[in-house]
Amino acid sequence: MLINFSEISPTQAYFLMTQTILPRPIAWVLSENQNESFNLAPYSFFNAIGSEPPLLMYSAGKRRDGSHKDSLTNVLRTQKCVIHIASAEQINQVHQTGTDLPPGHSEIDEYNIKLTEFTGFTLPRLAHAPVAFGCELYKVDEIGDKPMSLVFAEIKQAYIRDDAVSQDGARLKIDSQKINPLARLGGMEYSAISDVLKPE
Repeated sequence: MLINFSEISPTQAYFLMTQTILPRPIAWVLSENQNESFNLAPYSFFNAIGSEPPLLMYSAGKRRDGSHKDSLTNVLRTQKCVIHIASAEQINQVHQTGTDLPPGHSEIDEYNIKLTEFTGFTLPRLAHAPVAFGCELYKVDEIGDKPMSLVFAEIKQAYIRDDAVSQDGARLKIDSQKINPLARLGGMEYSAISDVLKPE
């Protein structure tokens, strides 16, 4: 089947893209609300985009009225966030935190998600996420006819589960199967790592 994107609606394009560009990593972004509670939201238009400086990027849409969602509002105000990589075991919490709550309400409180101190960083991290990146805002760009905010976040420090890390010469080796990252597919579907393949 050949599909001409000029002949389909933006909604149709979105569903085609999210069902074919897969699996997609998920940025599980924690930020601080103005009332000092914490917002937590997943974004699957997300990836690493550079290492000098170490930058992550996720794409954030807007509310129906055109205003920023809490996560972006918070990051613009505080200039900080913690981007987590969730494990497959956290699928239900990731999915729950993707639903809309009223502005200022905390997904952490709503879904009873445990936080812990992120040593050396001003925000906490999720206690049971295997990877957390303490980030400072690098910049935000807006693109598209229905503007999307591209949030560029510079990694200042990282937490990785101890049992997923080993030393390989001068480099750290991360065991992807112990992290068991949750990935996004299309619709209501997610994925986990089942096989790790290496070229012959």
